[in-house]
Amino acid sequence: MKWTSLFLKMENKKVFVLGSGEVGFRRAERFIDSKSEVIIAGNRSSKKLKQKGAILKQLNLENNDSYLLDELKKLVDWADLVVVASENQELNEQVSLMAADKLLNRADFPQKGNIIVPTKFNIDDIEISIYTGGKSPLIAKELRKRISKSITITDILQIELQDYLRNILKKKDLNQKKRKEILYEFFNDDNLKKLIQEENLEEAKKYILVKTDF
Repeated sequence: MKWTSLFLKMENKKVFVLGSGEVGFRRAERFIDSKSEVIIAGNRSSKKLKQKGAILKQLNLENNDSYLLDELKKLVDWADLVVVASENQELNEQVSLMAADKLLNRADFPQKGNIIVPTKFNIDDIEISIYTGGKSPLIAKELRKRISKSITITDILQIELQDYLRNILKKKDLNQKKRKEILYEFFNDDNLKKLIQEENLEEAKKYILVKTDF
């Protein structure tokens, strides 16, 4: 597989979305929620996205005339990332060529772009993305449901405590190997497991603080 999963910091990045349909709006909202500047080109509007800060540029994407192409070229040049998600296949190809040196997500043909936007979900600080190589978005969604059901509150609390412990250990004169050993020791600590099962985060932190007083 010639793709690899990455997390991109999108804060203050400029994202141009071609197409104001369901897919275009969904992609736009995702990047807005990641603190990006987003402009959407199309003939539909979305009150929700406007309230979130998206700019909706009213353009008729059905006719590939010179005015439309000039306007789209300006938007492509402005953007750091271009999302192609219109219903006009010819226009999708033209805009993709304009964005040849940009980060490009093709909602219609993902393999033709250089950025994949997989299905994802968040539970507290956990984010999980699923991609099936474009073979089955339906199965990706089904897997998402199954995985989300398997993550419990104790997993969330364990993450919180591991972060708390890591910050304590970073302040001590310990090498990486020793810090790793201590992290595993606390992960398997029966007293700590009991406090986590009881969802007693504050007592668990006090327990860690006492045990790391060395």
